[in-house]
Amino acid sequence: MRFSECVHFALSNLRDMKLRTALTSFGVTVGIGALVAMVGFGQGLQKNVTESFDKLDLLNSITVLPGDSFSRNPLRDPDEPAPQEPRRKGASKPLDDEAIQRLERLPGVEMVFPEIRFPALVGIGDIEELKLVQIVPAKITSSKIVKLEAGRPFDRDDEDAVIISRTLLRRMDISDPGAVIGRKLRLSSLAFDFGGFDPGNLAAIFQGGRLPFKKRDYEFTVVGVMANLGFMGPTPLQSDIFIPPGSARRIEKLPFTNIWDLFRAKDGALGYSAVNLRLTSPASVDAVKRRIQDMGFSTFALVDQFNQIKTSFVFMDMVLAAVGMIAIFVAALGIINTMMMSILERYSEIGIMKAVGASRSDIKKIFFVESSAIGFLGGVFGLGLGWAVSRIINRVVNYFLAKQGIPFIEYFRFPWWLVLGAVAFAVMVSLVAGILPAMRAAKVDPVVALRHE
Repeated sequence: MRFSECVHFALSNLRDMKLRTALTSFGVTVGIGALVAMVGFGQGLQKNVTESFDKLDLLNSITVLPGDSFSRNPLRDPDEPAPQEPRRKGASKPLDDEAIQRLERLPGVEMVFPEIRFPALVGIGDIEELKLVQIVPAKITSSKIVKLEAGRPFDRDDEDAVIISRTLLRRMDISDPGAVIGRKLRLSSLAFDFGGFDPGNLAAIFQGGRLPFKKRDYEFTVVGVMANLGFMGPTPLQSDIFIPPGSARRIEKLPFTNIWDLFRAKDGALGYSAVNLRLTSPASVDAVKRRIQDMGFSTFALVDQFNQIKTSFVFMDMVLAAVGMIAIFVAALGIINTMMMSILERYSEIGIMKAVGASRSDIKKIFFVESSAIGFLGGVFGLGLGWAVSRIINRVVNYFLAKQGIPFIEYFRFPWWLVLGAVAFAVMVSLVAGILPAMRAAKVDPVVALRHE
């Protein structure tokens, strides 16, 4: 029997069992759809994170932390105490201006700027918000780290200008980022003022007495609005309002952000909680990290976290694929059931084919073609189902996230290998499921089958 004749027999049998074929194919469709959607979700997340690191040029960044037990992860809340870490030789050195000068001289370092943030009351018009203001050099605002939705970066480090985030505008009920460009922003900071303060009468503070602080007001021009990034990840910019270092020098402010800065103080000097380094190339990260650690400081490199994220995505894809495989396994049981029922209904037909000269391999080919055709149909329609479901989920999720000011994000990705692999996998599973029915059909005795009729 020629292979074309086997295909003709198989397709004819499937057409004769339209409802059963459709239901069995639908089981494969659901399984492949679930598998494709889950793997596509994992691929989408990986693509978004990878592109965010590349676009923001984060892989050539290093955060330097004090080498003592009070050093913190830059991703941790600034008011949260850090876990105890073992001390190393040289850990008592403060992260001060002298340390910054040493870091600037390291080979491969392009720029060094400390992480300086101070609390302030900021307002545009009649609306005010209490925020942490971060000091950022003009060169950083012109880099890939800052993605402006409106306006421009700082022209110079002594410009009386600010860049604010889209999140801050949303909290101020301002929907148009371009409407604030050129407007004045009020910034009120607190500084120590011991004039008239009696340190020997501390009880007066808790009885409504005068606190040793003074409030100072400043005015800046809004020159830019930084866009919200859905997968921005950890960056040196962790605030909603940014000012250049030159303008920050004239602001009277508290020399610390939280109580942990006081614990980090060495010989009365506060030092910096963290210093950010920009390197000339990601290839310099390991060498610069070793030199910094030899100086007695701790380091946090985003490239290391990126490698950990990629490893995590491998495990996540495996878990998602395993969940989808459950549906495929159920669909395979449906194929076996359909093919076994087909043997019982076509028992006499199989006997006649063998009586007129069909071999066992011919019978197996017919059943294998039937099962693979079911798998192919289920795989193709499964791709469509997975794509349609992912579109719906993506739209719904982005609809709600848009209300939070987060831009549209494509959470699913369907690379060519996933599309072709899903159909091929569906056919392969169907062929495996058809092995037992094909072997049972090939063993049918034509004499018994004709007598059965």
